[in-house]
Amino acid sequence: MAQAMEHRPVLFDEVLEALQMRADGIYLDGTFGRGGHSAGIMAQLGENGRLLATDKDPQAIATAEQRFGSDKRFEIVRGSFTMLAQEAEKRGWHGKVDGILLDLGVSSPQLDDASRGFSFMKEGPLDMRMDPQSGQSAAEWLATAKEDEIAGVLKEYGEERFAKRIARAIVKVCQERGRIETTAELAKVVSEANPKWERDKHPATRSFQAIRIYINRELDDLDDFLRQSVELLAPGGRLAIISFHSLEDRRVKQFIRQQVKGDEFPPDLPVMESQLKRRLKSVGKAIRAGKAELAENPRARSAVLRVAERVA
Repeated sequence: MAQAMEHRPVLFDEVLEALQMRADGIYLDGTFGRGGHSAGIMAQLGENGRLLATDKDPQAIATAEQRFGSDKRFEIVRGSFTMLAQEAEKRGWHGKVDGILLDLGVSSPQLDDASRGFSFMKEGPLDMRMDPQSGQSAAEWLATAKEDEIAGVLKEYGEERFAKRIARAIVKVCQERGRIETTAELAKVVSEANPKWERDKHPATRSFQAIRIYINRELDDLDDFLRQSVELLAPGGRLAIISFHSLEDRRVKQFIRQQVKGDEFPPDLPVMESQLKRRLKSVGKAIRAGKAELAENPRARSAVLRVAERVA
């Protein structure tokens, strides 16, 4: 646990600056992870400040209870960040939240733990679930999924050019063996089925990403959350979202752009500014990790932070 507590999350300083912390503010961390960002938020909260966090991962919940369990300013709920709206409503915080943070995707501690089955670089059971006690594992899904279903997931969530070919190979192996049990087995099957490896990228990268996203409903959860997020914020409240691949970032970027633009009207219809119902304003440009952070944490190279603010 000590190692987890030393974990420094990506874009730590940039996130705290983006949230414009208030000592008496109300904040939501939808992806507690190992608590790095939450610790930064807690350090700037006064006695009347509050932080509510969520996470699917039982190890994250255990870390939260160990670090902040006795602090009345902090609460954590096990589950998806799609629960934040409901949980905030219970506490009377609807429209009163000063800042919301999401740090999307799989965390470094999860990748580094071979038993979780997220990484093709480490031999482990083919699981990939954020919550290992809920839903199908990757091994269970691949063992029963049809070829066109697997191909669709690889293409949609991994943008894999050779989705059909890889899906065919996976189904063939599952039919022969019953199922693919380990991350190393899947990486081997995918690599051998991939006819053209990208430079400086493992041939299983896109497939592992796609399967993980599908198993955990990551993009569905993001879409659900974005639809709820604006109404949670107080006027001037900030939304800060860190994405790690284009599928996530594209959704966040388009959502912010839509909320900045306001309601759609026919182009030839005269509309007053007040009728547009602009609900967000974009805060600066997309933020990426600097050279110093990249030197310490190469995984930060794909991180993109986008920030928006609720308008009155």
